[in-house]
Amino acid sequence: MKNIFKYSMLLVAATMMLASCSDDRDSNPTLKTPDSFVLNTPAYASQAIDLYNSETVNLTWSQPDYGGFPVAASYTVELSGTNDWTISNVEANADESGEMVPTYYIVENSYPTCEASIDAKDINKALIVMMGYTENNVPATQKLYARVKANAVGANEVVSNVVELLVSPFYIELKPADPVLWYMVGNCIGSSDWNVNDGVGVGLIPLLPEPGADFDKDGNGSLVYAGYFPEGGQFKFIRDPGSWNTQMNFENIDENTAGVTDEDGDNHNIGIPEDGYYKITMNTVKNTISIVKLDGTYTEHTTITMPGGYNDWNAAEGNPMTAMGKRENTQTHDWYLDVTYSENTELKFANGSWDVNWGATDFPLGIGTNGGPNIPVKAGTYRVYFNDILGLYYFQATE
Repeated sequence: MKNIFKYSMLLVAATMMLASCSDDRDSNPTLKTPDSFVLNTPAYASQAIDLYNSETVNLTWSQPDYGGFPVAASYTVELSGTNDWTISNVEANADESGEMVPTYYIVENSYPTCEASIDAKDINKALIVMMGYTENNVPATQKLYARVKANAVGANEVVSNVVELLVSPFYIELKPADPVLWYMVGNCIGSSDWNVNDGVGVGLIPLLPEPGADFDKDGNGSLVYAGYFPEGGQFKFIRDPGSWNTQMNFENIDENTAGVTDEDGDNHNIGIPEDGYYKITMNTVKNTISIVKLDGTYTEHTTITMPGGYNDWNAAEGNPMTAMGKRENTQTHDWYLDVTYSENTELKFANGSWDVNWGATDFPLGIGTNGGPNIPVKAGTYRVYFNDILGLYYFQATE
């Protein structure tokens, strides 16, 4: 009888445990992916937004219903001038033929909450690309369609409804991104103390854009440099002055490159085994570096000037440039100057006289040749770089 009682109690307990587990399952919410969620129609939707005089366009939306409980999601905003969501700007930018035109634009920022403030000028640029506006062909008003995508861990992507807005666009000339320069730092570069905070031209020497090379929308492409390196010199490449965060080192060097060594083990400094002149080519799209030793010797100039129409072509005093990284027992072949031209002009680079001068017809980037033509310069504020081994010049706009 006792055994029957014990077995009965065990059966009751087991039944209670099963019921309890069932209750727990019922109380635990399950993550679900909703079909859509609501992008709110702004109160201003029927009024034309002046993109030229507006700072931002603001949107809000409700959180998707992932099963009745809050879920951390990340949101992206997409815009279209035609309500066509076929080709994104990301896909079009990746098209090597350059012929693909985006039908919608993915706003670069992502948002952790249910609201977004989108730069009005960025919207205008996106419409110029999508709609193909020209200077004399910009509509007074343009329909703008917006939608939002939500992404949460464990759930599929969710797309909101589409909201129609009205904007007044304006024309600006779109130009490719300026090339992003990279810099050398080391015991044979600039101030020779590996100090990335010493500044460009002091502790850091830049590689300049290669004339004729293509640069992508982020400013990546082919950079070049030529200079003298002493035996035993070591250096590295960094992208951002003042920071070691983004580097290229020995591991990126082309396997066919001769005349350099991997120094200091895991640090991968680039080492120079013998004195000489070297040309460096860096491709920041492919993340490769080529270092080639040059034959012959090159004149070390003590002065480089920029004579032109603005100073009656005075070669002796025409905007003298500053030598970069002059050190004992080394050579200087790199120069820079911060300058503003209030109107268009022409100029050349010279060695303080007209005995040696460099000119070309290209601007803002080119290879000057001795006795070459005048360089046409547009009005503006620039940091001008010049490498006298290559004859390479670059007017980097600073305003």
